[in-house]
Amino acid sequence: MQEITIDAIDLKLLDALQNDASLSNQDLAERVHVSPPTCLRRVKRLRDAGLIEREIALLSTDKLAAVLGHGLSALIEITLDRQGAEHLEAFEARVVLDDAVQQCYRVSPGPDFILLVHVADMPRYLALTQRLFTSDANVRNVKTFFSTKCAKFKPKVLLTQ
Repeated sequence: MQEITIDAIDLKLLDALQNDASLSNQDLAERVHVSPPTCLRRVKRLRDAGLIEREIALLSTDKLAAVLGHGLSALIEITLDRQGAEHLEAFEARVVLDDAVQQCYRVSPGPDFILLVHVADMPRYLALTQRLFTSDANVRNVKTFFSTKCAKFKPKVLLTQ
């Protein structure tokens, strides 16, 4: 794999895209003070290098709750009985396929995994626990923390050198 080098302009591009990935190439070029062709070429290089993994829309769960009904967000600590590489990988492979699991972290020390999940209601949370935890004989402990308020959600990487 070829190593990529980035400069201050690349960092400005990445920062601007983290704030608003819907910017047109023209607007993005103006923000970072480069020509549109240079901007397009640089953003393509950053995408090709995998530094820009994907572009998504962030939805307002509070506003959606008013339309779809309230949902439950939870942080879940999972401890496995056996922590061999094959056991950790098998559990991880299963949970990342579940659409209710928004984020999955393998952590240390303490529990083996921390999951961030979002479901519509308590019956769907129960179904999730049955599907992912209760049916797995290797899951030793599950500890769930239900979110009552999200004070900050900012999926942004600080780009300081």
